[in-house]
Amino acid sequence: MTDEQHEPEGSVETPVVRDRRRIDPETGELREPDAEPVPVAESDAPAAEGLASEGTGSDGADDALAQARAEAAERLDDLRRLQAEYVNYRRRVERDRETVREAAKAEVLTGLLDVLDDIGRAREHGDLTGAFRAVGEALEAAVNKAGLEQYGEPGDEFDPTIHEALMHSYDDTVDVVTCTQILQPGYRVGDRILRAARVAVAEPTEALTDQQSADAASDDEVDSAEPDN
Repeated sequence: MTDEQHEPEGSVETPVVRDRRRIDPETGELREPDAEPVPVAESDAPAAEGLASEGTGSDGADDALAQARAEAAERLDDLRRLQAEYVNYRRRVERDRETVREAAKAEVLTGLLDVLDDIGRAREHGDLTGAFRAVGEALEAAVNKAGLEQYGEPGDEFDPTIHEALMHSYDDTVDVVTCTQILQPGYRVGDRILRAARVAVAEPTEALTDQQSADAASDDEVDSAEPDN
């Protein structure tokens, strides 16, 4: 056994502060180089420890705040991305819904075109009278309200995207290929053609002359190619 005494667990070692002043403030005498260290009072130790821990705690709080801000910014970006995706989804759904609605409307109106043709022919022959006239006009008003438009007039320039030529002739009074007669009117809804207008067209006479010249030249080539008997 030794005489060494063990300090109880949990005891705090008293910090030592060395006074290195060469002149003793109490006696005014010159101190020896190996002056004894002056212990610091125990009451001052917690204050020193508090200052050290305060600096460490401040750094930790700043790090936690920076991390929280970074996470908040990341979550905000996620929310903005989700919002943009939802807006695009709604637009796509509305666009698809409108496409389906227009297709259904066009299908219904296409089924009524033959009826409208009968009403038009009856009007031309003077048979659209009485109750039949009232029904016909009501039907025409309803389809017009739904966006159905009839087109095709004599004198219109021929457009193969909206006209179907059933008859062809030449005329020296026209400068371009022109619709001279509307055999069956066309119908469209907006830019969508439900039925092309069936027409008779006339080309300028110059086109006939050019065609005849081309045919004559072709015949001459054929004749010259045939061997003489």
